[in-house]
Amino acid sequence: MNIYFSGIGGVGIGPLAQIAHDAGYSVIGSDLSESLTTHELRTQGVDISLTQDGSFLEQQHQKTPLDWFIYTAALPDSHPELVAARKLDIKTAKRDELLAHILQEKNLKLIAIAGTHGKTTTTGMAVWTLTQLGIPVSYSVGSQLSFGPSGRYVPDSEYFVYECDEFDRNFLHFSPHLSLITSIDYDHPDTYPTESDYMQAFGQFLNQSDSVILWQTDSQKIGSVRPVDWILSDDEVASIELPGLHNRRNATLVLKAVEKLGITGDSRTAINSFPGTIRRFERLADNLYSDYGHHPVEIAATLQMAREISDEIVLVYQPHQNVRQHEIQDQYTDQFELAEKVYWLPTYLSREDPNLTILTPSDLTKHLTNPQAISIADLNHQLWDDIQAARDAGKLVLCMGAGSIDTWVREQLA
Repeated sequence: MNIYFSGIGGVGIGPLAQIAHDAGYSVIGSDLSESLTTHELRTQGVDISLTQDGSFLEQQHQKTPLDWFIYTAALPDSHPELVAARKLDIKTAKRDELLAHILQEKNLKLIAIAGTHGKTTTTGMAVWTLTQLGIPVSYSVGSQLSFGPSGRYVPDSEYFVYECDEFDRNFLHFSPHLSLITSIDYDHPDTYPTESDYMQAFGQFLNQSDSVILWQTDSQKIGSVRPVDWILSDDEVASIELPGLHNRRNATLVLKAVEKLGITGDSRTAINSFPGTIRRFERLADNLYSDYGHHPVEIAATLQMAREISDEIVLVYQPHQNVRQHEIQDQYTDQFELAEKVYWLPTYLSREDPNLTILTPSDLTKHLTNPQAISIADLNHQLWDDIQAARDAGKLVLCMGAGSIDTWVREQLA
């Protein structure tokens, strides 16, 4: 099977391209810029174009007819490659459809990690733990891992561990063997107009899963409990050496999953050695960390983890998506109190509604309980000087957001 991946360097498409390549399919693709993923795929012989005007796709189709054209939900209908693929009568699909096909063809049992927060870390924990226990496992995770590629197919694996995202209702295309629900808080208003829509989608996902492990609080939000499900008490957190209460809760879900699957071995020791994932409280340098968090619940959880390491926290926060900020602006209250200083950046804009007013940092910080700690900032030389001064003073600097802040910090370090 000959598959073309548009946006092959992205966090969703890239791992799937790697999985397809591992599984023996012919893989080619395109993106607008190089990335760690495109570099890795090139070293394996994958032909990748850095133009997306449709000409590369047409040339490849003339050489060897393409069976699938895989693209992301962010790709507009007018995109030249999508237009060309449809004109050439190539089967077009989003990533979930191809992954479901691979799961069926390879007879893999799906272990799905779903939830509003903590999916990436929990998926990484599950992959790490199963591997340490000697269980061959295929997987896809929405971040770079410190111990392997973000996607992999292992020929003799029984299980496929998948970060099953609710955006664009992606997770509703699957019927998992086992699902882990990390947490549920209303998110993705561009996909789910109301909180009720969001909860109903999770309820449908649970009903499509053979069995589920989730927390009591989240079970109550969904309003669905079945005999095959394991409902964990909110204080049923395993004694684990990992920093951060949310990390210990996520690790508890993984330990319970290993138990439910009937896998033997010292899973607690395995998970205690988990090395982490990229952009999830990732240590970039002395006293400098990067984190993907961009929701009030995630911010509070990550600051709690940071305080287990240092009593002096400086946070640089970049909100993500104006449309999301309109939904959560009133939720910004006491989540920042563990930081002695907060540099608040303008919102990173992506997939926006042009009819919505752009909320300013002043709009978003008006309900905070520690306004004296807030400083409005931009990604510029002065901010980097302030970060360096805080690090030199022995303070832990945490740069947080799902937008451009991580790239900016790495560029300053370089």
